[in-house]
Amino acid sequence: MAKRSVQRRRAKKILGEEPVALVWCEIPRTIPKPPKEVHRAAGKGRLSPGHHWLFYVGVVVFFFVFIPMFLLDQLSKKIDSDLGAGTSPERTSRRGPGTSAAMSNRRAPEIFDGDWDLTAGRLLLGWYGRSPNPKRLVLLTRDRICLAASPGRRLSPTKAADFRLTAEFSSHEAHIEAESGQPRGFATFRLRFADGSWLELGRLAGPKDADHFLNTAARRGSGHAL
Repeated sequence: MAKRSVQRRRAKKILGEEPVALVWCEIPRTIPKPPKEVHRAAGKGRLSPGHHWLFYVGVVVFFFVFIPMFLLDQLSKKIDSDLGAGTSPERTSRRGPGTSAAMSNRRAPEIFDGDWDLTAGRLLLGWYGRSPNPKRLVLLTRDRICLAASPGRRLSPTKAADFRLTAEFSSHEAHIEAESGQPRGFATFRLRFADGSWLELGRLAGPKDADHFLNTAARRGSGHAL
């Protein structure tokens, strides 16, 4: 990650003032698929992040080198096991008859309120169109909430100091809902908009920045000016 001093100088430059708190974060889950007509009306922008070319090189190497090696190793162990102990009887499933249905009916947590016509939905529709990187820098000032990101496809977008604003909301348009003291690695917060819509963000990067951000947002409280 770029030095905090470099980040703060860049943040001050694009904001025109010193940020009260900032943190790198991202949408913790995949953006759900919107209705076709909604997606078309929004310009049919991308709904998933773009990756640096080195990412795809790593994927190719993984699938064509490591997976075959792993499968050959497992096959070798299986053959050795069968020769040494004979063929084992087929295992019966311990899963109860209703387990599959229960798992299929279990809904994953939502990342937004579900209304594509409100502010959070519109923000999601253009999320990766503004920057292909998954990481966003959320900056709090005395009366604004700003989102920034590096414009290019970077392997480590948080290390770049070329981030720029992708969205900006006044204290009348949005506020942060957050709890301090959340367990590291599982902390999340919500960006709540005046129309009642909300967007959840997580995977906070930088322990010091994350703790300060959550503490600052929690002290100001839900609905208070940011």
